[in-house]
Amino acid sequence: MDMAYVHTAINHFPIILAMLGAAAAIASLVWRRRAVWLYAVATLTLAGLSVYPVRWTGHQAEHSMEDMWYVTRDAIHDHEEAGDRAMWVLLAVGLVSAYAWWRAARYRELSHSRRDEYAPTWLRAVVVLGGLAAAGMVSYTARLSDPILHYSPRLQHPPAPGIPATVRNPGADTLPLPAVAP
Repeated sequence: MDMAYVHTAINHFPIILAMLGAAAAIASLVWRRRAVWLYAVATLTLAGLSVYPVRWTGHQAEHSMEDMWYVTRDAIHDHEEAGDRAMWVLLAVGLVSAYAWWRAARYRELSHSRRDEYAPTWLRAVVVLGGLAAAGMVSYTARLSDPILHYSPRLQHPPAPGIPATVRNPGADTLPLPAVAP
């Protein structure tokens, strides 16, 4: 099976989960509802669990993508480096969120006087900041995937009449374009 296809099929899981988890963590600060908090930490935990398969398939896909004439090595390298950093951030956030989830799950066992201890302020702050960092990292990594295929400098084509030509990534392309018959 082609790992580039698998990577493309699963790479949206950590992105969507990190975005939803960060949004829910912020919402839990506003509404102070245990259910919103549980959703936030569960979602961020799942984002942390889903990031490694995405990274692994991305590394496997690199080998097949390097053989494509329209893909630049610089674009792959930048995306890969950002993906590695995003993986470590998501793993850390997932670990903290798993702890917060476990702590919130014990909530029913606590006495009525200690009910607000399921999510102390310091833990809420760490999860919210971590969720925002994870959302930012996966967004940046996803943005760096655009030059691999969507905006590859090797796939530039003449503009439509009346639209000025632009070069999206000047200097990143070092290999000549294939010859095209006029």
